[in-house]
Amino acid sequence: MVLKDKLIQWRRDFHQHPELGFLEMRTASIVAETLNELGIDFEIGTAVMDPNYVMGKPSDEETKAHYLWAKAHGAVEVYLDDLKDGYTGIVATIDTNKAGPTTAFRVDMDALPIYEAEHDSHVPVKEGFRSINNDMHACGHDVHTSIGLGLATLVQERKDELSGIIKIIFQPAEEGTRGARSMAEKGIVDDVDYLIASHIGTGVPMNHFLGSNNGFLATTKINVTFKGVSAHAGGNPEQGKNAMLAAANAVINLNAIPRHSEGATRVNVGELHAGSSRNAIADFASLKMEIRGTTSEINDYMRSYAESIIKGAAEMFQVEYTLETVGEGRSAKGDTTLAEIVTQAAQSNGLETTIEEDKPSGSEDATFLINRVQEKGGQATYSIFGTELKAGHHNENFDIDEDSMLPAVNTLFDTAKRLSTQ
Repeated sequence: MVLKDKLIQWRRDFHQHPELGFLEMRTASIVAETLNELGIDFEIGTAVMDPNYVMGKPSDEETKAHYLWAKAHGAVEVYLDDLKDGYTGIVATIDTNKAGPTTAFRVDMDALPIYEAEHDSHVPVKEGFRSINNDMHACGHDVHTSIGLGLATLVQERKDELSGIIKIIFQPAEEGTRGARSMAEKGIVDDVDYLIASHIGTGVPMNHFLGSNNGFLATTKINVTFKGVSAHAGGNPEQGKNAMLAAANAVINLNAIPRHSEGATRVNVGELHAGSSRNAIADFASLKMEIRGTTSEINDYMRSYAESIIKGAAEMFQVEYTLETVGEGRSAKGDTTLAEIVTQAAQSNGLETTIEEDKPSGSEDATFLINRVQEKGGQATYSIFGTELKAGHHNENFDIDEDSMLPAVNTLFDTAKRLSTQ
């Protein structure tokens, strides 16, 4: 089977079987088996992830339930023992046995809790690879995983054209910016001279390429819980401690945080749940929120202010509170020199190119890997491969043009070749 057909086959299989962050057991097991069949060494699970830095991990009950789902839906069972606790990262390593740099490529694997469109004009419906569960690859990570496997295939087949060491990082839980920090803290990129993280789409047109996307906002995702005391709202309201009022005041005042003169800021409470009865003082409230900033410093300013507001709301209504960081991304800037090399590789594969762009966008936890490489003296960049999108990212109608995958694989392989001589 030619590589283009393999890419489509992988992508459609992953698309049909989406898995949320830290639950990518079926996906990771297939990645592992494919690497094994290619004769590529790899490490998996806690060998490449530090559990102390895992954020927003599903509960043990969810993880156990998904293990059974993965086992029943085609997971390669020999790898499930390494994956069953939800540490689903994989790092493939190809040593050319020739002196040269260590070059790493990062791709992600997770899906989103979105119910995929069911209408006949949606290509996954028409072609028979629509999601079989209530989740969806609505951001292209099925494509990224397939590109990673395609790159592994080319590197192994054409190893004689390369020098140094090639690493391919299959990262879990990018959604919610949860998975990369545990891999960075494990030290998987501490020996890396060049790191290229990449994404498909994000508004870049088909047959276009962006060498360095520098617009990611730093972010922190926080879950907040308020614990009060219940009481009858009519008979004994003074005996209650109202967690709902604490949460409501926190929400209002979070949106009053002063903006910062040195860059953009964001704050959003996306969920608020409280109370259990019309005539009872609410003894429990929870909210899910996020803050963002142009730089990590501005994001830290937003976080500090947010924590003060939450603490003040709890004290005002005499309730207890807890804060849990469930996701985090930092700001980062790619290295222009590396971006130029990747851009030259894209040009040689027929893509129209832009070297750098600083337009503010969402957030990415690949920034932990980028920063770690740069702190250790290496170079890193975050590149975008354009594609035609049927709908925006995180939309139930999301789909990509599969013809954009092979040029991405070829560009990354050509990048590895060019870096071999650096």
